Amino acid sequence: MQKKLNDNLSQSDRAYLVSRLQFGADLDPSLVQRLAASAGVRDFRRRRTIYRAGDEASCLYAIAEGRIKLSRLDHETGREAVIDILPTGALFGESALYSETATRGNWAIAHESCRLLTFSVGDFRDAMIEDRRLYDYTFQMIGQRREQAERRMANFALDAIPARLEKLLAEFSDRYGVDGNDGVLIDIPLPHREIASLLGSTRESVTVRLNAMRRAGTIDFVKRKILVKHRDSLALASRTGIPAGILLSKP
Repeated sequence: MQKKLNDNLSQSDRAYLVSRLQFGADLDPSLVQRLAASAGVRDFRRRRTIYRAGDEASCLYAIAEGRIKLSRLDHETGREAVIDILPTGALFGESALYSETATRGNWAIAHESCRLLTFSVGDFRDAMIEDRRLYDYTFQMIGQRREQAERRMANFALDAIPARLEKLLAEFSDRYGVDGNDGVLIDIPLPHREIASLLGSTRESVTVRLNAMRRAGTIDFVKRKILVKHRDSLALASRTGIPAGILLSKP
Protein backbone atom coordinates (compact mmCIF):
# COMPACT_ATOMS: atom_id res chain seq x y z
CA MET A 1 0.00 0.00 0.00
CA GLN A 2 1.02 3.61 -0.47
CA LYS A 3 2.27 5.48 2.57
CA LYS A 4 2.44 9.19 3.31
CA LEU A 5 5.96 10.20 4.27
CA ASN A 6 5.46 13.86 5.16
CA ASP A 7 6.16 13.15 8.81
CA ASN A 8 9.26 11.07 8.07
CA LEU A 9 11.16 13.40 5.74
CA SER A 10 12.50 16.78 6.72
CA GLN A 11 11.98 19.81 4.50
CA SER A 12 15.64 19.66 3.49
CA ASP A 13 15.10 16.05 2.40
CA ARG A 14 12.09 17.06 0.32
CA ALA A 15 13.99 20.03 -1.12
CA TYR A 16 16.72 17.64 -2.23
CA LEU A 17 14.13 15.48 -3.98
CA VAL A 18 12.63 18.53 -5.73
CA SER A 19 16.08 19.71 -6.87
CA ARG A 20 16.72 16.34 -8.56
CA LEU A 21 13.55 16.46 -10.69
CA GLN A 22 13.78 17.28 -14.39
CA PHE A 23 12.62 20.82 -13.73
CA GLY A 24 14.14 21.24 -10.26
CA ALA A 25 17.79 21.90 -11.03
CA ASP A 26 17.05 25.18 -12.86
CA LEU A 27 14.70 26.67 -10.26
CA ASP A 28 15.65 29.38 -7.81
CA PRO A 29 16.59 27.77 -4.46
CA SER A 30 13.92 29.77 -2.64
CA LEU A 31 11.22 28.37 -4.94
CA VAL A 32 12.60 24.85 -4.45
CA GLN A 33 12.22 25.36 -0.71
CA ARG A 34 8.62 26.58 -1.03
CA LEU A 35 7.66 23.69 -3.30
CA ALA A 36 9.30 21.31 -0.84
CA ALA A 37 7.39 22.83 2.08
CA SER A 38 4.03 22.18 0.42
CA ALA A 39 4.87 18.90 -1.33
CA GLY A 40 3.56 15.56 -0.21
CA VAL A 41 5.71 12.44 -0.49
CA ARG A 42 4.33 8.95 -1.09
CA ASP A 43 5.79 5.53 -1.67
CA PHE A 44 4.10 3.00 -3.95
CA ARG A 45 4.99 -0.63 -4.39
CA ARG A 46 5.28 -2.13 -7.87
CA ARG A 47 1.96 -2.48 -9.71
CA ARG A 48 0.07 -0.32 -7.20
CA THR A 49 -2.44 2.14 -8.68
CA ILE A 50 -1.66 5.81 -8.12
CA TYR A 51 -4.85 7.11 -9.70
CA ARG A 52 -7.63 5.80 -11.92
CA ALA A 53 -9.52 7.31 -14.82
CA GLY A 54 -12.36 9.35 -13.35
CA ASP A 55 -10.51 10.22 -10.13
CA GLU A 56 -10.38 13.86 -9.09
CA ALA A 57 -7.45 15.70 -10.70
CA SER A 58 -6.41 18.02 -7.91
CA CYS A 59 -2.63 17.62 -7.92
CA LEU A 60 0.41 16.91 -10.06
CA TYR A 61 3.00 14.20 -9.40
CA ALA A 62 6.75 14.06 -9.91
CA ILE A 63 8.81 10.86 -9.82
CA ALA A 64 11.57 11.12 -7.23
CA GLU A 65 12.51 7.43 -7.59
CA GLY A 66 11.31 4.66 -9.89
CA ARG A 67 9.14 4.64 -13.01
CA ILE A 68 5.43 5.11 -13.70
CA LYS A 69 3.21 3.51 -16.35
CA LEU A 70 0.39 5.56 -17.87
CA SER A 71 -2.41 3.60 -19.49
CA ARG A 72 -6.08 3.40 -20.38
CA LEU A 73 -8.31 0.45 -19.54
CA ASP A 74 -11.34 -0.88 -21.35
CA HIS A 75 -13.84 -1.64 -18.60
CA GLU A 76 -15.80 -4.12 -20.72
CA THR A 77 -12.87 -6.26 -21.84
CA GLY A 78 -10.29 -5.42 -19.16
CA ARG A 79 -7.71 -4.78 -21.87
CA GLU A 80 -5.00 -2.24 -21.19
CA ALA A 81 -3.55 0.28 -23.65
CA VAL A 82 -0.17 1.45 -22.37
CA ILE A 83 0.44 5.10 -23.23
CA ASP A 84 3.94 5.55 -21.87
CA ILE A 85 6.45 4.57 -19.20
CA LEU A 86 7.89 7.63 -17.47
CA PRO A 87 11.39 7.79 -15.92
CA THR A 88 12.70 9.14 -12.64
CA GLY A 89 12.48 12.94 -12.56
CA ALA A 90 9.42 13.22 -14.80
CA LEU A 91 6.27 15.19 -14.03
CA PHE A 92 2.87 13.63 -14.66
CA GLY A 93 -0.79 14.17 -13.87
CA GLU A 94 -0.51 17.49 -15.72
CA SER A 95 -4.11 17.24 -16.92
CA ALA A 96 -4.97 18.71 -13.51
CA LEU A 97 -3.82 22.04 -14.96
CA TYR A 98 -6.25 22.08 -17.88
CA SER A 99 -8.97 19.42 -17.48
CA GLU A 100 -12.41 21.02 -17.80
CA THR A 101 -13.96 18.27 -15.68
CA ALA A 102 -11.06 18.17 -13.16
CA THR A 103 -10.94 14.37 -13.50
CA ARG A 104 -8.26 11.95 -14.67
CA GLY A 105 -8.46 10.47 -18.14
CA ASN A 106 -5.67 7.90 -17.69
CA TRP A 107 -4.55 5.38 -15.12
CA ALA A 108 -1.16 5.82 -13.44
CA ILE A 109 0.44 2.64 -12.07
CA ALA A 110 3.81 2.06 -10.41
CA HIS A 111 5.87 0.23 -13.01
CA GLU A 112 8.35 -0.49 -10.22
CA SER A 113 8.53 0.54 -6.57
CA CYS A 114 8.64 4.31 -6.55
CA ARG A 115 8.63 7.47 -4.50
CA LEU A 116 6.48 10.35 -5.69
CA LEU A 117 6.17 14.02 -4.83
CA THR A 118 2.71 15.59 -5.03
CA PHE A 119 1.98 19.27 -5.68
CA SER A 120 -1.45 20.86 -5.42
CA VAL A 121 -2.68 22.55 -8.60
CA GLY A 122 -2.74 25.93 -6.89
CA ASP A 123 0.82 25.67 -5.56
CA PHE A 124 2.14 24.48 -8.92
CA ARG A 125 0.36 27.22 -10.85
CA ASP A 126 1.76 29.84 -8.48
CA ALA A 127 5.25 28.42 -9.02
CA MET A 128 4.79 28.53 -12.81
CA ILE A 129 3.81 32.18 -12.59
CA GLU A 130 6.79 32.97 -10.38
CA ASP A 131 9.43 31.20 -12.43
CA ARG A 132 9.28 31.29 -16.23
CA ARG A 133 11.58 28.28 -16.44
CA LEU A 134 8.99 26.07 -14.74
CA TYR A 135 6.29 27.47 -17.03
CA ASP A 136 8.42 26.72 -20.09
CA TYR A 137 9.25 23.20 -18.90
CA THR A 138 5.61 22.35 -18.28
CA PHE A 139 4.42 23.86 -21.57
CA GLN A 140 7.11 22.03 -23.55
CA MET A 141 6.46 18.75 -21.74
CA ILE A 142 2.75 18.88 -22.58
CA GLY A 143 3.61 19.65 -26.20
CA GLN A 144 6.14 16.82 -26.43
CA ARG A 145 3.69 14.30 -25.04
CA ARG A 146 1.06 15.40 -27.51
CA GLU A 147 3.55 15.06 -30.36
CA GLN A 148 4.49 11.60 -29.12
CA ALA A 149 0.84 10.54 -29.01
CA GLU A 150 0.25 11.88 -32.53
CA ARG A 151 3.36 10.12 -33.82
CA ARG A 152 2.23 6.80 -32.39
CA MET A 153 -1.23 7.26 -33.88
CA ALA A 154 0.41 7.81 -37.26
CA ASN A 155 2.55 4.69 -36.75
CA PHE A 156 -0.58 2.65 -36.02
CA ALA A 157 -2.11 3.85 -39.29
CA LEU A 158 0.96 3.59 -41.51
CA ASP A 159 3.27 0.90 -40.12
CA ALA A 160 3.08 -2.85 -39.75
CA ILE A 161 3.95 -4.40 -36.39
CA PRO A 162 7.68 -5.01 -37.19
CA ALA A 163 8.22 -1.34 -38.04
CA ARG A 164 6.31 -0.20 -34.95
CA LEU A 165 8.44 -2.46 -32.78
CA GLU A 166 11.71 -1.19 -34.25
CA LYS A 167 10.62 2.42 -33.73
CA LEU A 168 9.65 1.69 -30.14
CA LEU A 169 12.96 -0.01 -29.36
CA ALA A 170 14.87 2.85 -30.99
CA GLU A 171 12.91 5.36 -28.89
CA PHE A 172 13.37 3.43 -25.63
CA SER A 173 17.08 2.89 -26.28
CA ASP A 174 17.38 6.69 -26.44
CA ARG A 175 15.28 7.27 -23.32
CA TYR A 176 16.44 4.38 -21.14
CA GLY A 177 19.57 3.12 -22.86
CA VAL A 178 22.81 2.30 -21.05
CA ASP A 179 25.82 1.97 -23.36
CA GLY A 180 27.96 -1.14 -23.05
CA ASN A 181 30.48 -3.15 -25.02
CA ASP A 182 27.78 -5.30 -26.60
CA GLY A 183 25.32 -2.52 -27.44
CA VAL A 184 22.71 -0.42 -25.68
CA LEU A 185 20.78 -2.03 -22.84
CA ILE A 186 17.23 -0.71 -22.42
CA ASP A 187 17.42 -0.49 -18.65
CA ILE A 188 13.79 -1.20 -17.89
CA PRO A 189 11.92 -4.51 -17.77
CA LEU A 190 9.59 -4.74 -20.76
CA PRO A 191 7.19 -7.69 -20.57
CA HIS A 192 6.00 -8.76 -24.00
CA ARG A 193 2.39 -7.99 -23.08
CA GLU A 194 3.31 -4.37 -22.27
CA ILE A 195 5.24 -3.99 -25.52
CA ALA A 196 2.20 -5.39 -27.32
CA SER A 197 -0.02 -2.87 -25.57
CA LEU A 198 2.26 0.00 -26.59
CA LEU A 199 2.19 -1.23 -30.20
CA GLY A 200 -1.48 -2.14 -30.46
CA SER A 201 -0.55 -5.76 -31.10
CA THR A 202 -0.74 -9.13 -29.33
CA ARG A 203 1.77 -10.69 -26.98
CA GLU A 204 2.17 -13.65 -29.31
CA SER A 205 2.98 -11.44 -32.32
CA VAL A 206 5.50 -9.42 -30.31
CA THR A 207 7.20 -12.57 -29.02
CA VAL A 208 7.53 -13.95 -32.55
CA ARG A 209 9.00 -10.69 -33.84
CA LEU A 210 11.43 -10.24 -30.93
CA ASN A 211 12.70 -13.78 -31.38
CA ALA A 212 13.22 -13.09 -35.09
CA MET A 213 15.19 -9.96 -34.24
CA ARG A 214 17.27 -11.94 -31.80
CA ARG A 215 18.07 -14.58 -34.43
CA ALA A 216 19.00 -11.79 -36.86
CA GLY A 217 21.48 -10.40 -34.32
CA THR A 218 19.66 -7.09 -33.86
CA ILE A 219 18.81 -7.59 -30.18
CA ASP A 220 19.39 -9.95 -27.29
CA PHE A 221 17.68 -10.57 -23.94
CA VAL A 222 19.48 -9.86 -20.68
CA LYS A 223 17.61 -10.57 -17.41
CA ARG A 224 14.17 -9.55 -18.69
CA LYS A 225 15.65 -6.52 -20.45
CA ILE A 226 16.37 -5.93 -24.13
CA LEU A 227 19.89 -5.34 -25.39
CA VAL A 228 19.95 -3.44 -28.68
CA LYS A 229 23.10 -4.72 -30.34
CA HIS A 230 23.08 -2.44 -33.38
CA ARG A 231 21.50 0.87 -32.38
CA ASP A 232 22.38 2.66 -35.64
CA SER A 233 20.80 -0.04 -37.80
CA LEU A 234 17.68 -0.03 -35.62
CA ALA A 235 17.40 3.75 -35.85
CA LEU A 236 17.84 3.62 -39.64
CA ALA A 237 15.24 0.88 -39.87
CA SER A 238 12.78 2.98 -37.87
CA ARG A 239 13.26 5.86 -40.32
CA THR A 240 13.28 3.93 -43.60
CA GLY A 241 10.99 1.00 -42.89
CA ILE A 242 13.68 -1.47 -43.99
CA PRO A 243 13.96 -4.22 -41.33
CA ALA A 244 17.12 -3.94 -39.23
CA GLY A 245 18.03 -7.56 -40.01
CA ILE A 246 18.15 -6.78 -43.73
CA LEU A 247 20.26 -3.68 -43.11
CA LEU A 248 22.72 -5.74 -41.06
CA SER A 249 23.05 -8.33 -43.84
CA LYS A 250 24.01 -5.72 -46.42
CA PRO A 251 27.77 -5.39 -47.11
